[in-house]
Amino acid sequence: MLRRALSTLIVTFAAGFVLAAIPAKAQPRSAVKVQPGEGRPYEVADSEVWDVPDPVSGRGYQVFVALPPSYAREPQRRYPVLYVTDADYAFPIIRQISRRLNIEGPRVEEFILVGLSYAKGEDGAVSRRRDYTPTPNGPTTSPASAIHGQGRAYQIYLRDQVKPFIAARYRADPARAVFLGHSYGSLLGTQILFTEPGLFSGYILGSPSLWYDKRHALGLEASYAAGKRDLPAKVFLYVGEYEALRRGDRRYSQSVDMVADNRTLETTLRGRKYPNLSLKSVVLDDEDHLSVAPRGFTQGLKHLLPAR
Repeated sequence: MLRRALSTLIVTFAAGFVLAAIPAKAQPRSAVKVQPGEGRPYEVADSEVWDVPDPVSGRGYQVFVALPPSYAREPQRRYPVLYVTDADYAFPIIRQISRRLNIEGPRVEEFILVGLSYAKGEDGAVSRRRDYTPTPNGPTTSPASAIHGQGRAYQIYLRDQVKPFIAARYRADPARAVFLGHSYGSLLGTQILFTEPGLFSGYILGSPSLWYDKRHALGLEASYAAGKRDLPAKVFLYVGEYEALRRGDRRYSQSVDMVADNRTLETTLRGRKYPNLSLKSVVLDDEDHLSVAPRGFTQGLKHLLPAR
């Protein structure tokens, strides 16, 4: 049930943008097309914000939820759910991409979008260093006070708190949950894929930080392969062309070769010949680590959630 208090709940983005929660059932769709004006924050229509704290760490987190256009008028329908890390920037981008793709007819299936916030009161960099990384051995460029390596605890939080919360409140298809992450968020995704792959049915892994802690994620993959004969998941890998390592070329401002790492992961997974692994990997031309995300999001949605 939606509470009236949600209509005034506002989440301020680290980047200076503001997301206002508008319960999808609180008013007809035509009413939310007009922004409030008078200098008030821009509102993302048909969105909701819920507090979902982690009882183990005691940290407060939120989930941002955007319901598909048909949700209210098709009460018997269940929808796939897309969970996205780094929600401060990724949630509004993905919401608009998914709707724009379907303007001239369905190209991607409608889905419930769930944005995973940073811990309340924390800078995003603090949260993602801690929650999205698999070991405490962070890069030497990190601040001395930085905490890394609590990705396993965050994975448990997603499994035991966030997914049950969404399942209890929305018409989610229990067999179709997709994870989307970029950079450190994608590193978290690879950890889940190789330790608890059934937590999600699909994975969009963008520019994964496979270099982290001497390519620890590739070690997780090897450990998984040593004990398993199958990896039942749909995986879409993307990386930008300029995330390669090419000395002397200003377009390649990299200290690690993320294109080569991505290809290593792709080649390794294909070599395992898992019978129920669906894998696609792309290198997107003329893109770097920062610019590639929206394009990767788009291609990932079209591949894993094509219109039926």
